[in-house]
Amino acid sequence: MKGFYRKDTAFSLCGLNCLLCPMHLGGHCPGCGGGPGNQSCAIARCSLDHGQPEFCWQCREYPCLRYEGFDDYDSFLPHRGRQRDVAQAQAVGLEAYLEGLAEKRALLDALLAGYNDGRRKTFFLTAVSLLDLPSLRQVMARLAATPEEAGPKGRAKTAAALLQAEADRQGISLKLAKKPKGR
Repeated sequence: MKGFYRKDTAFSLCGLNCLLCPMHLGGHCPGCGGGPGNQSCAIARCSLDHGQPEFCWQCREYPCLRYEGFDDYDSFLPHRGRQRDVAQAQAVGLEAYLEGLAEKRALLDALLAGYNDGRRKTFFLTAVSLLDLPSLRQVMARLAATPEEAGPKGRAKTAAALLQAEADRQGISLKLAKKPKGR
C-alpha cells in the first residue's frame, strides 16, 4: 500500500504472524508495510488515518469495529491465535516475541524441507502458527529420531501425525476456518 511502511514486517499491524504466511514464504508479499508487493489492507489504511501506530493495539480506538469477527475466519494463515499472540508480544516484549517467531519460522522451514510430500504446506504452516514453541520443539525432536528410510511420504505422514496428536492434546483444530460463501 502506497505510503504505508513499518520497521518490522514479521509481525503485522493487526497481530498476524506475517513471517509464517504462505504469501510471505513464496515471496508474494514482503509482510505488513514491507514496501513493493505489500498487499492492500483496510487496516493499514486505517493506521495511516490514525497516525500510523506500529500496532493496532496502540491505537486509542482499539479494538474497533474492524475487528468484529476478524478472528472468526482465517485467510492465508490462522487468525484465531492473533489475540493470544498480541498478548504474548505485549507481555514478553516485541524483541523476545520476534525471536520466538523467528524460531517458529526456522521450524516451519525445517518441516517444509524435510517432511513435506508436496501436500502439507498449509497443514505445517497452521500447526506452527497455532502450537506453542515447547510443543513444536518436542515434535521436532521426535521427528529427528525418525528413520530416514521412511521415505518422503512416510516422513510427511509421521510429521503430520505428531503435529496432529499434539494439537488434539491441546484441543486445537489444524484446519483453516474458511468463511462460508455468501457472508
